[in-house]
Amino acid sequence: MAGVIVAFSKPENGRNIKNILLRQGFEVTAVCTSAAQVLTAAEELAGGLVVCGCRFPDMVCGELREFLPPYLDMLVIAPPAQMPAERMENLVFLPMPLKVNELTDTMNMMARARQRRRRRQRNRPRERSKEDLEILRQAKAVLMERNHMEEEEAHHYLQKCSMENGTNLIETAQMVISLGQM
Repeated sequence: MAGVIVAFSKPENGRNIKNILLRQGFEVTAVCTSAAQVLTAAEELAGGLVVCGCRFPDMVCGELREFLPPYLDMLVIAPPAQMPAERMENLVFLPMPLKVNELTDTMNMMARARQRRRRRQRNRPRERSKEDLEILRQAKAVLMERNHMEEEEAHHYLQKCSMENGTNLIETAQMVISLGQM
């Protein structure tokens, strides 16, 4: 599991939550008492969770969520009356009084959801820039003209060569263009 930042305006609340999480096997990377400290600690993490209360001396949890990077999820622990009015992405609310198993179950659920999002994002095809699309178009034009291929055949040929040579599609297209100019 990625790191966890614990943030409560009262230091004793932060320490208590940190101790619970450590006993449950979570990696707590920072305990903070202000939103500014959370933002500083967040710069060190590449992903993870922020477990916090609803109010800090310098801002409320909704504002903090807006400033946090999207790769960090937030779990807010507070009385039901302090629940943020609007739903926010990557923010889960857990009402007080708190039970340890609810906290750990919720954090495990959030971690699994984050892993699924990352996996989906990795499997999603990347969008190509205009320059890359132009290089592909030129390479296909060279193949279509020289080898009398249809556009679909030319694209398939580029993909096949790319896989066989261990290069990405754009590098292969650039090689075809440079060979076509000889």
